Amino acid sequence: MRRRKATLALTVTAALGGTLVPLLHTAPALAAACEDPLVYGSPANQLPRQLWPQERLNYVDAWTHTRGTGVKVAIVDSGVDTSHPQLRGHVASYDVTKGGLQDCVGHGTQVAGIIGGRDMRAQGISFVGVAPEAQLISVKMATKAQGNDSRWAPLAIRKAVDLGAKVINISSQSPDLPELRSAVHYAQQRDVVIVSVAGNLTDQTKQTPQKAFPAGYPGVISVGALSKDGKLAGFSNTVTPVTVTAPGQAVISTWPRNAYKVDDGTSLAAPYVAGTAALIRSFNPKLTYLQVKERIEQTADGAQVQGTGSGVVNPLRAVTTVSTGGAPAVLPGAQPVSLDQPPPQDDLGKTLALSIAAVALIAALGVGTAALVIPAGRRRNWRPGS
Repeated sequence: MRRRKATLALTVTAALGGTLVPLLHTAPALAAACEDPLVYGSPANQLPRQLWPQERLNYVDAWTHTRGTGVKVAIVDSGVDTSHPQLRGHVASYDVTKGGLQDCVGHGTQVAGIIGGRDMRAQGISFVGVAPEAQLISVKMATKAQGNDSRWAPLAIRKAVDLGAKVINISSQSPDLPELRSAVHYAQQRDVVIVSVAGNLTDQTKQTPQKAFPAGYPGVISVGALSKDGKLAGFSNTVTPVTVTAPGQAVISTWPRNAYKVDDGTSLAAPYVAGTAALIRSFNPKLTYLQVKERIEQTADGAQVQGTGSGVVNPLRAVTTVSTGGAPAVLPGAQPVSLDQPPPQDDLGKTLALSIAAVALIAALGVGTAALVIPAGRRRNWRPGS
């Protein structure tokens, strides 16, 4: 398995001095179950005070109604580091790969944090998941970023359903395989909301645009990636039908070894929508999976161009708006699975630009100083989907 070279996750510009200070956080070697150690992450005390996805979606406003209590959300992914402070005691773990429960990729831990990372703002940790009181279920279906057994994802979906999940996040993309289609149908027959990724495409890797599955199946909530400027991210696949978009560029989330990582990709956009679905199902438990999908579509913040679907997911409106219902969907006829991966460096820049809005006004000088968070470099040998 090809691995990335270790890189620094974040670089901070000091608020008053403007000096770039690298955040060194060495990730210890993982247990023998993993082929290689993970790349570096950054410690909690180096998180920026404000994170743009949380500001853009403002999902904490929905917490006056619900924080996801009573809803089981499955992360069908690479496993989850359940020892992370924001996930500890909050995740039940299972494995269909027979490779062990450990997250050797980091991808599942990122997804889990966005969906349900515990609220630790009182401890000075700015990052928080969309539905922090939802019960998370990790079902490991990948041992590496690419080349996983295509049978694992369908097995993991069925396992998640049997464990009582009412929302399943699948941040991976596959061809239209009969087993996968059947597993999605199995979940939908049992009224489970499935959220998946539209997929990533880039000119650099010469990918041919094509539908990604399970996102391409009827009834599945397919998610595209929103960039920081409010537009559809250049790497977000527009061939797969998109339901809504969510932040997918310069997204910070939980990372193994008690760390945090910044990444791009539609797979980091999907869990924002899965978390929203959990909030909806907690506040409105009688809604069917199709009514949840319809509500997310109807309350989204306006479509822009092809590939944005109904627009940007709006958690508060999705929770509080009255649903109009929906008709059952029928899956179409049938057809190595990899995790949805963020794109390599594009022509617009070789570093992520993660801006934060912490401003200190100096009245005497009339000068405002801002704290900027800039990742030292993108991980591009392995790319989650963020």
